[in-house]
Amino acid sequence: MITADILIRNADLVATCAGPGPRGGGDQKNISAIARGSVAGSNGRIVFVGAASACEDAVTLAPGATVIDGRGRTVVPGFVDPHTHLVFAGDRRDELRRRLGGATYAQIAADGGGILRTVTDTRAASEADLVTAALPRLAEMLAFGTTTAEVKSGYGLELDAELRMLRAIRTLGSAQPIELTATFMGAHEVPAEYRGRRGEYAQAVIEEMIPAVAREQLAEWCDVFCEDGVFTPDESRAILEAGKRHGLKARIHADELGSSGGAGVAADVGAHSADHLIFVDEPHARRMRDAGVVATLLPAAAFFLKLGRFAPARMLIDQEVPVALATDINPGGGFTTSMPFVMALACFGMNMTLEEALVGATLNAAASIDRTDSIGSLEVGKQFDAVVVGGGLSDLIRVGGPVISHVVKRGRLEFTL
Repeated sequence: MITADILIRNADLVATCAGPGPRGGGDQKNISAIARGSVAGSNGRIVFVGAASACEDAVTLAPGATVIDGRGRTVVPGFVDPHTHLVFAGDRRDELRRRLGGATYAQIAADGGGILRTVTDTRAASEADLVTAALPRLAEMLAFGTTTAEVKSGYGLELDAELRMLRAIRTLGSAQPIELTATFMGAHEVPAEYRGRRGEYAQAVIEEMIPAVAREQLAEWCDVFCEDGVFTPDESRAILEAGKRHGLKARIHADELGSSGGAGVAADVGAHSADHLIFVDEPHARRMRDAGVVATLLPAAAFFLKLGRFAPARMLIDQEVPVALATDINPGGGFTTSMPFVMALACFGMNMTLEEALVGATLNAAASIDRTDSIGSLEVGKQFDAVVVGGGLSDLIRVGGPVISHVVKRGRLEFTL
């Protein structure tokens, strides 16, 4: 008999998303579902997943075990949010009102808003301030089923403030249940003091910031905003290659506002993930596929920025590029902490099926942050990270309803509706 200290018993459906990842093409819709299933865990790991009838014969409960009744409910892997900017100071919700009044992203930035406004506020904040501001956002994420998240720096744009952001991310990782992985993004924008000297700032990122981040082992990833008016493909390539030399894996903001060449850079440097990709074309999609790059799409960003179009998810899937989903939580254009909302936008805005969206929010999102060995699916030996939906699988994309009834992280019940 297998002894378990947590059991989700007799769920109507367990969408395990089990199997190798990431998944592209026709395989992205494979959620490896089990009808009338149970999931059991011990010491934070899954020890059984299968038919509820088989579980009754194979699993015995330890004294004091947590038992969740799955009847009338659906179980899915814990959501992985592989692109967030959730650590920042200040408030830019007034920019949302300006956008609703017709102002564009570029107009707001030209008037002193946008990223550089948050940079001013974040530079003035202490590490404790940043931690305090981020904790409520993380609590919201947990209630929406997120159990693992990537978090970027990038609102400091000078060494001390960037290090302070990354230290805050490290502190947050041990202060609440969601598992975090940190990304250094000193190349998020060109700071005001370097206007007209972008090349000099790129060199500062390469020669000063990246080595300092690596010395303190504050980040796993290096990211850059490859976009007209921000960093060129050559600058982006140089920054990501410098990060790799210092042990930081590559990811990139690519082709968000135009065909910037970012997808090509992702393929050239072997990035784990190219993100946004609203303007990616088929040739670059094929290059990404051949290089093993995950396409991390952020439909909520396109929605809140009123860009008028979404990333071509169907084309990417047809080209067999694995598609992941993320919230892009940020102070100016990422006003959601909800992966289920992102899944709804993926289905209704990007023409993904519900099953493709679920894999995008779990197994493929785990691949985007290089974690498929431990999270992203419900399989024996993996971390027991699970979300219980109060209803059927389609209830996940019922926007506005409290559909998440339980969230389990590393075998601990961390949220109950």
